Amino acid sequence: MKLLVVEDEIKTGDYLRQGLTEAGFTVDLVRNGLDGQHLAVTGTYDLIVLDVMLPDIDGWRIVQSLREKNTNTPVLFLTARDSVDDRVKGLELGADDYLVKPFAFSEFLARVRTLLRRGEPSPITDKLTIADLTLDLPSRRARRSGTLINLTNKEFSLLELLLRRQGEVLPRSLIASQIWDMNFDSDTNVIDVAIRRLRSKIDDSFEPKLIHTVRGMGYKLENTDDNSDF
Repeated sequence: MKLLVVEDEIKTGDYLRQGLTEAGFTVDLVRNGLDGQHLAVTGTYDLIVLDVMLPDIDGWRIVQSLREKNTNTPVLFLTARDSVDDRVKGLELGADDYLVKPFAFSEFLARVRTLLRRGEPSPITDKLTIADLTLDLPSRRARRSGTLINLTNKEFSLLELLLRRQGEVLPRSLIASQIWDMNFDSDTNVIDVAIRRLRSKIDDSFEPKLIHTVRGMGYKLENTDDNSDF
């Protein structure tokens, strides 16, 4: 997939290009608003990563010109401007996500992949599975080794997210935004408590263990029965 990064900070731009390239993406990097606007409007990209404060033309005007031309390319704002008004403005102009600097690259990459998935047709499925765990979506029931697991609505949604993204490390901030529709507060332990309760239901009495903590990064659902635990 091909991404456009518009970032005037040299170190940040190079860091993003290198990380995205290593993750398997093709990346065009420009360092000013005029070049960014030209490529965004005339080029073909799967996603645009856009700083707000840029030389020549700011990110607000770039995303506005995109949407005025009915270009639906996903846009992720990456900026040091962290006020609520700035976030609301960016989303109202047509951005799809807003990440504030400084940031963890793991979270940035998770958000990039989430936005890219939104543009892909989702396969129609009634069940999600891993190992001996099955999630029945229409009935909203979970079973492990044939045993019915009683889950709350939030626990079911959390398990569904982990199953749909199995094998990926999901940052706490991503889980908070997807399941609780809130910005992540590092002082709260709501995510950790929810994961612990979910573990007690689907992992404590079964093997192999499926929910894994990746220290300093987040959580993932994976059958690592033959691998070392995190």
